Amino acid sequence: MVKSELVQRIVGQRPHLYQRDVARVVDAMLEEIVPALARGDRVELRGFGIFSVKVRQARTGRNPRTGAMMPVGQKAIPFFKSGEVTRKRLNAPSTSAESPRALVERPQPFLAAGAVPKPSSTTSDPVTLSESETAPSS
Repeated sequence: MVKSELVQRIVGQRPHLYQRDVARVVDAMLEEIVPALARGDRVELRGFGIFSVKVRQARTGRNPRTGAMMPVGQKAIPFFKSGEVTRKRLNAPSTSAESPRALVERPQPFLAAGAVPKPSSTTSDPVTLSESETAPSS
């Protein structure tokens, strides 16, 4: 997806917003993230991820054509680490568009495989019992 497709998708989901306004917001975000990384700052978008800069130290490399040793200078590399909500959404079993909060708060299945054990008739669910049934008898 390119930036223009992102703007189109946002406008399609929120018809009350103008395309030019959405494009300005997307541009403003990107125009702030890049200079922040250039300053060495870390940009955190909660739930989405963290943009940061990692510095690769200078080293000696090898020219693949000639095999000659060459110095390779220090480099600053942009780095992105996805947030927990983003990882859970990407790895969710369904591809439906659920809210990120629902994915985090949804109870996870406790059995990896196999049949779910049926409750026996002697055990009762404490949630469905009335107070008189759960109170100890004296």
